[in-house]
Amino acid sequence: MSGEGQAKPGLLKSFIAGGVGGICLVFVGHPLDTIKVRIQTMEVVAGQTPMYSGALDCARKTVKAEGLGGLYRGMSAPIYGVTPMYALCFLGFGIGQKIFCNENSFKDLDVVRIGLAGATSGLFTTPILAPGERLKCVLQVQGAKVASGEWAKPKYAGPVDVVKQLYAEGGLRSVNRGFCATMARDSLASCFYFSTYEVLKHKLTPDGAASPGVAGTLFAGGMAGMFNWAVALPLDTLKSKLQVAPEGTYPNGIRSVFAEVMRTDGPKALYRGFSAVMLRAFPANAACFLGYETALKGLTWAGLD
Repeated sequence: MSGEGQAKPGLLKSFIAGGVGGICLVFVGHPLDTIKVRIQTMEVVAGQTPMYSGALDCARKTVKAEGLGGLYRGMSAPIYGVTPMYALCFLGFGIGQKIFCNENSFKDLDVVRIGLAGATSGLFTTPILAPGERLKCVLQVQGAKVASGEWAKPKYAGPVDVVKQLYAEGGLRSVNRGFCATMARDSLASCFYFSTYEVLKHKLTPDGAASPGVAGTLFAGGMAGMFNWAVALPLDTLKSKLQVAPEGTYPNGIRSVFAEVMRTDGPKALYRGFSAVMLRAFPANAACFLGYETALKGLTWAGLD
C-alpha cells in the first residue's frame, strides 16, 4: 500500500478544489435529483395509483410533459450555491482533520476520527445549502404540479421570485425552512462520505503511487456517494416534505413530518426514491471526487500548497 506519507492539502487548496468538484457533481447528478425530489414529495392516496411508479416512470413522464429541460429544472439554485457550498464542505473536512485527526489517522485508517472530521463539514455547508435546497425543491415540485394539472400555471417565475414570495410569506424563517434537518442530514452523511472515500482511496492506491488512477478515484468517489445517501435518505425525505409543504402544515418541523409519514405510509416511505438516489449517487460523486482530485493536481502544478 502506498500513498501513506502523502501530505493532506492545505485549507485554501481544499476550498478551491472542493468548489470544482461540486460543479462537476451538479452537472452530472441534477436530473436524477429532480426525479428523487418528485418521487419523495408526490402525494400518495390510499386506493389511488401514485403519480409515479418509480424512477424510470418519473423520468419518462417528466420528459414527455416538460422536455429534457424538465430534468434540469431548479438547477440554477444549486449551481449558484454549489461552488461555495462544496468549497466549504471540503474546507470543513480539512478543519475537522485538524480538530479530530492526528498524523497517523489516515495511514492507520482510523475511520472514527476521519468520520468525525467529515461530519464537521455539515456545520459549514448548511448555511448555504439549506436555503438553496428549499428553493430547488420548491421549483422541482412546481413543475410536477403544473404537468399534472394540479396547478393551472407556475406560481414562481424562478429562484429570485421564490425567494421574494417565501420571504413575504414568512421572512428568513420561511426561506431557511428545514435548516436543522439539513444540518443533521449532512453531518451524518458526510461522516460516511469522507471515511468511505479515504478508505477506498487508500486501498486502491498502487504500491509506489501517491494516489489511485482515474478508475480508482471514480470508484472510490462513487461508492462514497452511495454510502452517503444510504444513511442520509430518510432524513432527506423528511426534509424535502417539510420544505415543499404549504406554510403551517408541519407546526413542529421535521417531527411533525415524521409522525405523519409513519401514520400514513409507514417506514418504507422514508426510502421512497431509493433507486433514483442510488442511480444518481455513484456517477455524480464519482465526478465530484475526480474533479476535486484533478483540481488539486492543477493547483499543485500552479504552485499552491
